Amino acid sequence: MQLAFKNYILEDSTYKGGGKKIVMPDGITVHKLSSNENPLGYSPKVKEALSKTLDDLSYYPDNTDSRLRDALVKDFDGVLTADNFITANSGSEIIDMISKAFLSENDEVIVSQPCFLPYTAFTRWMGAKAINVPMTDNYDYNLEGISKAITDRTKLVFLASPNNPSGNYIPMADLRNFIDKLPKHVILVLDEVYRHFAEAEDYTSGVPFVVEGKNVIAINSFSKTYGLAGLRVGYCYAPVEISNYMRKICKPFLLSSLALEGAIAALEDVDFVNKTVALLKEERKFVLNGLDALQIKYWPSQGNFVLIDPPINDMEFTAFLEQRGIMVRPVGVFGAPGKVRISFGLREANKALLAALEVLMKTKTTTA
Repeated sequence: MQLAFKNYILEDSTYKGGGKKIVMPDGITVHKLSSNENPLGYSPKVKEALSKTLDDLSYYPDNTDSRLRDALVKDFDGVLTADNFITANSGSEIIDMISKAFLSENDEVIVSQPCFLPYTAFTRWMGAKAINVPMTDNYDYNLEGISKAITDRTKLVFLASPNNPSGNYIPMADLRNFIDKLPKHVILVLDEVYRHFAEAEDYTSGVPFVVEGKNVIAINSFSKTYGLAGLRVGYCYAPVEISNYMRKICKPFLLSSLALEGAIAALEDVDFVNKTVALLKEERKFVLNGLDALQIKYWPSQGNFVLIDPPINDMEFTAFLEQRGIMVRPVGVFGAPGKVRISFGLREANKALLAALEVLMKTKTTTA
């Protein structure tokens, strides 16, 4: 009897990350600017909490995430309740949970490329179909086009603000207008994992909409601002009706002891968060000024990264920088062919990046 493999799972849709650090000859420092990680590492309070937890790894962790959800309530200044939150092993697993909770075969979701690959991959794993309403040439959302693409089969709409890999955000008034027109059978999944780095005056998270009871699920992660990419912790918040429904598919002992204690400690260290955000905003300005001086095209970013149009082929560009110990990320797989995403690092890394780009631009001018 033939195994009943599902065709939509057999399709190649595996997400590939930015990769581990490359190995370079002695004397060449490697700067990993390919995965939007925290260049400061993580909070000393997290290290202390993890150290204390090591002696208890033979015991099961908490059966629920209630302590972490209580810590999140405090972090959100009590505007949301513990029942609004759901935690999981990474923001990606939150997307997976949402897909399992709301999608069936032949359902539809709407995405706007370029976007984070799991939106489409996880949709396919459920036998549902991702409808792409592309961003504009300036990488703004075509919100009117998205509204027109919604059908009776549409269950989810994925938006990200700031968006990965383009760095754009959705102004408050535009997001408000879009949500107010959303049909009652559709949920907006708002990916806001880079929200700490946004400084636009009209930027908004999903909080006001969730407080109002709108059909909004806001996804967050501990991988970026908190520097805990290796622990794989994420969460979302939503109206209680939605979050209580999703909680029915939460597994017991879902978070490991290390993930649980590390995330709680990370939320407690507000000074580290503020230091991270201040550093990344300063380095963002430094790198963008450098790109302006080199006349390399980029798109305005509210994230801890920037999307550029490289002066040579994207793969050649990536290889050129790797030879100098600098890792960046081509994002054709995200839906931005020919473009490259560069994370902001410490000043040393950013100087090395701009110096390498200067060499490239001079070489290009000489050979032109």
